[in-house]
Amino acid sequence: MAKIGVFVGTVYGNALAVAEEAQQILGRQGHEVKVFEDATLAQWQEYRQQVVLVITSTTGQGKLPDNIRPLYAELNDKLGHQSDLRYGMIVLGDRSYDTFCGGGRAFDELLQEQGAKRIGDILLIDAIEVVEPEAFSQDWIEHWGALL
Repeated sequence: MAKIGVFVGTVYGNALAVAEEAQQILGRQGHEVKVFEDATLAQWQEYRQQVVLVITSTTGQGKLPDNIRPLYAELNDKLGHQSDLRYGMIVLGDRSYDTFCGGGRAFDELLQEQGAKRIGDILLIDAIEVVEPEAFSQDWIEHWGALL
């Protein structure tokens, strides 16, 4: 089974609720899972040859939340190529904004540029349609965990 680091960007706690749900589901599948809410580059690097699941909300301006923005900047400025990294991406946003899920999409683009291999499709969760993102994401998480 996989060793998975779940890296969370959250403003109001919805992305963290999804991360906690993911930790439960993936743990039941036999994976070793740890959640990071205020992650450092050093913590990320522990998973460079493992698996990462990024779960982040997006601000109305299409930016990443404050708690994950420093990690994104360090990945962009300091890390470079990550060809051994496998990852998944869940992004929470609001489709009424032109920048729907913009922060998470930018994070995904950065990882793609660095040679990381995304497992499965990105799960985009629209706050207008989904009241409980942790419940909505369950099937995706179970499928993603099985792909590992």
